[in-house]
Amino acid sequence: MNDASERAARIRAARPASRRRLVPVLLFVVAIVVFATDQLVKNWVVDTLPEGQTVPVLGDFLQWHFVRNPGAAFSLASGSTWIFTILATVVVCVILWQIRRLGSLLWAAFFGLLLGGVLGNLTDRLTRPPGFPVGHVIDFISTPWMIPAIYNIADIAICTGMALFVLVTLFGLPLDGSPRRKRGEEEPESSDAPAADADPEPETR
Repeated sequence: MNDASERAARIRAARPASRRRLVPVLLFVVAIVVFATDQLVKNWVVDTLPEGQTVPVLGDFLQWHFVRNPGAAFSLASGSTWIFTILATVVVCVILWQIRRLGSLLWAAFFGLLLGGVLGNLTDRLTRPPGFPVGHVIDFISTPWMIPAIYNIADIAICTGMALFVLVTLFGLPLDGSPRRKRGEEEPESSDAPAADADPEPETR
């Protein structure tokens, strides 16, 4: 009976360790898939699509419209490319620094989406015309019915990651993968403290 309970305890102890090893793997796999897909599709866009012209794919629901974006995501803040290059570099450094603290698969998925998307657009700014570090980002996805902007796969990954961030924050999932604390979980001791510290009542005769 003791041997069986010890084996069960070892298995339970091994699960968090194995999951913690899986966390950075998931982060990098997600980031690599997003980054590779983004760059491969952008190269196809540059080689295939006419710049500045709308190519219907599913009518007004989905269109290709190849533009070179000097601004932020969704073609915002044009003319500030170097600022976004610096910001993107800082974001990448912060994500890599946070890896050592990660223990949650959902947080790893968020950071992977964010890292892959940021690296995708950062690569454009560093390698595409007009040149380092103010290269223009390749945007080509147009959905006029949803938003009046043109975007790319990296932008989709960043927005999906931020939506996941909102969810894990609302549910209170810790970054390190520890069990979620419930309300009042740390308060039992403090509730008994006044009774223990109270002065004893004087004896009545």
